[in-house]
Amino acid sequence: MSFKDILETMIKRGASDFFIRAGSPLRARIRTEVKVLDDYTFTAKEVDRIIAEMTDDKKRNLLQKNRSCEFAVAYDERWRFRTAIFYQRNTLVIVIRKIDLNISSFEELNLPAKVLQNFCRQRRGLILLTGITGSGKSTTIASMIEFINQNFGRHILTVEEPIEFTFKDKKSMINQREIGVDVFSYADALKQFALHSPDVIYIGNIKDAQTCHAALTAAETGVLVLSTTHTVNATSTVERIVNFFPPQQHPLIFNQLSRLLKGVVSLRLIPRIDVEALIPAYEVMVLSPTISGLIRENKLWEAPKYIATGDIYGMKSFNQCLMELIEEKKISAQIALEHSDKKEELDLKLRHKDII
Repeated sequence: MSFKDILETMIKRGASDFFIRAGSPLRARIRTEVKVLDDYTFTAKEVDRIIAEMTDDKKRNLLQKNRSCEFAVAYDERWRFRTAIFYQRNTLVIVIRKIDLNISSFEELNLPAKVLQNFCRQRRGLILLTGITGSGKSTTIASMIEFINQNFGRHILTVEEPIEFTFKDKKSMINQREIGVDVFSYADALKQFALHSPDVIYIGNIKDAQTCHAALTAAETGVLVLSTTHTVNATSTVERIVNFFPPQQHPLIFNQLSRLLKGVVSLRLIPRIDVEALIPAYEVMVLSPTISGLIRENKLWEAPKYIATGDIYGMKSFNQCLMELIEEKKISAQIALEHSDKKEELDLKLRHKDII
């Protein structure tokens, strides 16, 4: 099986991810489950050949040096494939993720259009998309960038590792920098941003204090910053950002976030029951006066109840979103309970409505 055959099989079978390892059959993630596609087992030579097809000398040297490498491959005008190669037990593994370059609208993605559009209209501040790997963060960010691109004259600068979605300039100008290709590191890119006159910056992932500090600085100087974190809900996102820094700086960071954090959208992709597809469940936290005060005073434990009652600002809890999807007969009650952070609360709501 050639690299091209693998990509075409992913498209044909509707897989979001492929997993290739010597001594194992081809596995694919279809919806949320990883499944064996056939009984054929890859040999070490075949895995080496596939890697040779998809990499150049620079990537192979990086793989040997770091024992892993990541890059993206374009395949016709519709698809892009994010690829990770790494060693486990001294054996090479290839993980390929499929990216549909047809950027959908918020409505088509079943996302909260009004609140996301309001976020995109902001001229400064920090907006975070959160969730585990494969929860739809990059797809949502792409829709936000495209909404700005279609509606406002902005200079949008992205810093990614690697570049996933690509864009064509419309009302906005979009420049995309890839770590290791166009710039050496997130830190270098963010040191340089002031010279590039951006209105919007997309940082692929905030994962350390240096990147977080640069993002907050950019937001404070009048730039709209979009980024992602691998956190499961809004309050844990704020805690993660603060905990990047030493304890003596926490009051300062809480104060900055209480002014600069415009909103957090946390995502989970859930199997539908009406069609063979996934649908996002989401939690939305908006920087209302109350939420701002809770962040400033480090009273995050109180935030969930204000998220659940903050619909006037566009806020919504995961359980509220899950209930809506159940009532619309898009997901089952059992699946909703599996994905809920507050299972007992959701179970009570379901019993109250005689759903279970």
